[in-house]
Amino acid sequence: MIEHTAFVGLGSNLADPHAQVLQAMREMATLPQVRLVQRSSLYRSAPVGYVDQPDFINAVVQLKTTLSPRDLLDTLLALEHRCGRTREFVNAPRTLDLDVLMYDDLQHHEHGLTIPHPQMHLRAFVLQPLLEIAPDCVIPGIGKAVERARQCDAQQVERLA
Repeated sequence: MIEHTAFVGLGSNLADPHAQVLQAMREMATLPQVRLVQRSSLYRSAPVGYVDQPDFINAVVQLKTTLSPRDLLDTLLALEHRCGRTREFVNAPRTLDLDVLMYDDLQHHEHGLTIPHPQMHLRAFVLQPLLEIAPDCVIPGIGKAVERARQCDAQQVERLA
């Protein structure tokens, strides 16, 4: 089976977000057909969209997987559900949010899944942890992540110790 490289964004702002993100990383490392290759530091960021909620803890992981993009997303959604994720409204507070950011150099869109993630190049809380683990990363169809990160300089993101 062919092994693919995927980057996944993690975020949480409920029920001990720091612990939620670390637990999700541990669980991703045990998923069938998934191997966790690298993980970023944790980052704190202000909410985007719906702003009347707590700050988020964010991170990015690099995975190797034999799962298809859809199967990977479904596996991650099941992990979110096990961690208590509910979807009350768009950008609502959440125990865990897992997004497939990139999958190899794929550009793909189907119902419920767009790769690369359509907002990733606009969000410092994605780009900073991504660049920590993949400094030469190129976002398919968008360009160098480092160049996109410079355009997000006004967004406050704090790397945690």
